[in-house]
Amino acid sequence: MARKIIIDTDPGQDDAVAILLALASPAEIEVLGITAVAGNVPLSLTAKNARIVCELAGHPEVKVFAGCDRPMGRPLVTAEHVHGETGLNGPKLPDPTMPLQPGHGVDFIIETLRSEPPGTVTLCPLGPLTNIAQAFVQAPDIVERVQEIVLMGGAYFEVGNITPAAEFNIYVDPQAADIVFKSGVPLVVMSLDVTHQALVTRARNDAFRAIGTPVGIAVAQMTDFFERFDKEKYGSDGAPLHDPCVTAYLIRPDLFTGRHINVEIETTSELTMGMTVADWWGVTDRPANAMFMGTIDADGFFALLAERLARL
Repeated sequence: MARKIIIDTDPGQDDAVAILLALASPAEIEVLGITAVAGNVPLSLTAKNARIVCELAGHPEVKVFAGCDRPMGRPLVTAEHVHGETGLNGPKLPDPTMPLQPGHGVDFIIETLRSEPPGTVTLCPLGPLTNIAQAFVQAPDIVERVQEIVLMGGAYFEVGNITPAAEFNIYVDPQAADIVFKSGVPLVVMSLDVTHQALVTRARNDAFRAIGTPVGIAVAQMTDFFERFDKEKYGSDGAPLHDPCVTAYLIRPDLFTGRHINVEIETTSELTMGMTVADWWGVTDRPANAMFMGTIDADGFFALLAERLARL
């Protein structure tokens, strides 16, 4: 049976690829809806970009909701310096014609978890955790109904990409992340340690372009734009595809390895705000609360991506 998911996202080129992979995999994944959150770019753009991606995939029937336009307790930090002013710089994609759904994304999360059988819906946050945390605060009864949360965020060895100590998604709303990591819901965390192994090299990007479809060409153009930042910053061979690791895990969990460990979120120190304090070596007696991924079979990951994107 296909796994029922809600994608919570702030597109972002890599978010776009994650959404495309999910929509290309109906045998494994049933997308109940997409909720947009402010993150890589402001909410007006993330809600627009989510619909652009759905139409690119040929799935205008997907329900897309606008969620929270700011973090729970801090000013919004965005990442146009990485993703461009639209969040989807690279390809020239038309504005969406499919409507934004009425109602708030947080309400959609709450209503969906209450209406579906308990333990059958997985939440897949690809950006800051604001929408998820707000849903848990507003409706505590839904927490025990969540099957699992598979998210992109945090780091251990790689540490930070927006500050020396913090990964972007967690840093933007550390208070929300703290609520989610303390919720008791089973967590799978795709950290920078994993995603920085999933690099779009020239050969891998050529494989996307060689698909020859609008989806394949757009993905190649997205990563062409996206990679300039990481090549300059890290000296890497290409751009890391952070968020598609989440949807790839739902399809091929065997591509990833990690450890079930304790992860705490720093919410008080401005020096290390948003740090995921990951007890990788088990040096504390704090109970494990997250499966923190550390490795990926990158060749298998990109083979999966190319095969599935060619279906759209």
